[in-house]
Amino acid sequence: MKRNPLVPTVLLTSGLALMAATAAEAQSIRFWTSENQPARIERQEKLAADFEAKTGIAVEVIPVEESDTGTRATAAFAAGDLPDVIMHSVQFLLPWTQAGILDSEAATEVIDELGRDTFAPGALGMASVEDEFASVPVDGWTQMVVYRKDLFEEKGLAPPATFEAMQTAIEALHNPPEMFGFVTATKIDEQYMMQLIEHLSLANGYSPVADDGSINIDATKLKEILEFYKATAEASPEGELFWQQSREMYFAGQTPMIIWSPFIMDELAGLRDAVPVTAVDDPTSSELAEKTGFITTLAGPSNADGAAWADIRYFGITADADTDSAAEFVKFALSEGYGEILGIAPEGKFPIRRGDGDDANKFQDLWASLPVGVDRKAPLADIYSQDVIDNIVAGLSTGDRWGVANGQLERASKIINSQVFARVFRRYIDDEISADEAVAELESQLADIE
Repeated sequence: MKRNPLVPTVLLTSGLALMAATAAEAQSIRFWTSENQPARIERQEKLAADFEAKTGIAVEVIPVEESDTGTRATAAFAAGDLPDVIMHSVQFLLPWTQAGILDSEAATEVIDELGRDTFAPGALGMASVEDEFASVPVDGWTQMVVYRKDLFEEKGLAPPATFEAMQTAIEALHNPPEMFGFVTATKIDEQYMMQLIEHLSLANGYSPVADDGSINIDATKLKEILEFYKATAEASPEGELFWQQSREMYFAGQTPMIIWSPFIMDELAGLRDAVPVTAVDDPTSSELAEKTGFITTLAGPSNADGAAWADIRYFGITADADTDSAAEFVKFALSEGYGEILGIAPEGKFPIRRGDGDDANKFQDLWASLPVGVDRKAPLADIYSQDVIDNIVAGLSTGDRWGVANGQLERASKIINSQVFARVFRRYIDDEISADEAVAELESQLADIE
């Protein structure tokens, strides 16, 4: 039979067309980001442009409201239309892995190529799923004990790195109405109160959820946390207190110690007019910042190693991704493009990678050189000493949250959202119930949370 000379030509043409189409698809990926303010999008588009210039792979930066990330990801997964990379918070690590949304094998390969030892252990540990990592940690921050180094030094007080040291400082410096030893949270319906309770609980080695998902009641640790919280409340002004009063009173020089997020760091230096520093003569100076110290890893009496309450952001490579291109983008974002990521908001984006194989402090030094502020700008390294910079970044090594280490974040989140702890703690600090009664009440109410 005579061969038809058209057949191989048609097949070859079809094959080349298919290869061209596949190659074209591989040259473009989609990236969902919850950093969706215009100035932040501009930085991420610069990152994407730099990546495309290097690799030829275009990145479509797609803003997503953080509150919508979960529902949108679930819907996109059902439709087979997930983006290639998603920026997400810690709460999605386990459920998205279990649902098949995240490609943990791809994330683990990226981490291994960049070097596991270059990442903050706490952030990696939070992403650990069996023998892999659900997503690649990018940046984060930890709550900190913010304190007046000058006043502590005058009284010969140790830095407030433990419950005991904090309580000693409160007793030494509490002198109302001129100076309150602490400003804690007492307003139940403000998230700040639950953050403080979780922070102090982690510091004391306590989580309300056991490994099997059951409620964990450790009466000894709980009473230590309750009693310490009450001591901070008794050293605080009266009223419904939350983050606003603690910041205002510290800036006014009316308290030597608070617990706050690192977003206070540029404000302390007089770089934001809307939040004036009145404890010093010149509210635009960095005088108060220079007098301030920060403790990230706090230890309770039952947990000598201590812990830090951490908020971490991750880059998840999805199940629908062009895996190779997505992995290259994530690696670029955490190396050559890391300055664009950290520069979005340096005061709240501590480098999860301090450095690389060539320079152990490369990215920490880069981060410290990035400008912060609103009405005025200055690099953190010009405001704070090297030991302060080292200390606040080191907090990511012990960063943790209830339910993360044992895979019970979903149950822990329900407990946090119920505000049971805040309500019971408030009753205890108001002397309505004893510590033993508070523990019993927590056990009873937590049992009803499914």
